[in-house]
Amino acid sequence: MLKQRTLKSKIKTTGVGLHTGARVELTLRPALPETGIVFHRIDLPASAAIPGVARNVGDTRLSSSLSVDGASVSTVEHLMSALAGLGIDNVHVDVAGPELPIMDGSAGPFVFLLQSAGIVEQKADKRYLRIKMPVEVRDGDKWARFEPHHGFVLDFTIDFPHPVFGSENRHVTIDFAEHSYTKEVSRARTFGFMQDVEALREAGLALGGSLQNAIVLDETRVLNSEGLRYDNEFVKHKVLDAIGDLYLLGHPMIGRYTAFKSGHALNNALSRALLDRPDAWELVSFDVQADVPRAFQDWQLQPA
Repeated sequence: MLKQRTLKSKIKTTGVGLHTGARVELTLRPALPETGIVFHRIDLPASAAIPGVARNVGDTRLSSSLSVDGASVSTVEHLMSALAGLGIDNVHVDVAGPELPIMDGSAGPFVFLLQSAGIVEQKADKRYLRIKMPVEVRDGDKWARFEPHHGFVLDFTIDFPHPVFGSENRHVTIDFAEHSYTKEVSRARTFGFMQDVEALREAGLALGGSLQNAIVLDETRVLNSEGLRYDNEFVKHKVLDAIGDLYLLGHPMIGRYTAFKSGHALNNALSRALLDRPDAWELVSFDVQADVPRAFQDWQLQPA
């Protein structure tokens, strides 16, 4: 059966915060079984601890921010996505500032960092959150839904009035029984529009954004000289974000997530709606390896 996992050793990196533009130091440390993902604002008195769980999500403007007792940390979704993609249950995240570094705008650098630290199994059984009944939330024409499924599937559709977003770039279905997180999702970068930059910066957002950490579009084209990493990189990044947001449920999810024009706010609303419905989910472990959904079997192959 699959066991809980943590890091083999401590590892550090530095980067720039996407929204603050400030230099950020980040340290990832091993954690005991049942710890979960816990963020520590080491620049604050008493190194304020902020558990990475859905009910601690506050601000969702362009990122997912966690807040406890006045201490907050933002832009956690890319690291959370990498942790989910590698099946890591327990980690301490020390951050010397209000925001995680944006790195290259994807989860790829975090995957590399985690794999460099090494991943080890622990003695405690891994627990999964299994969807038992459909749960849906809506906001105007936007919606997101959980449904039962013996695996982990994300079906996402975006809709932007821009010539780059043709029909082939609007929708993707990722079934982790067939697709690789590291190869097919983790390197998808965040994206934005030149016409929005001035308004964002006046609002104190995207101060650290650049062509080195985001795909930037003008009225007609992608401005990054290297182009796209995937043909459908835009919608794949939305899937990457959703994986990180959903990992704030505290466990790997067994189920299907379908969304139309969803974002951090709606993802968190869906997670909270699920947690408020105890009849719609359950925590499960597996005694027999063959019973584990195939979507999670590849975790056995990650370096340790």
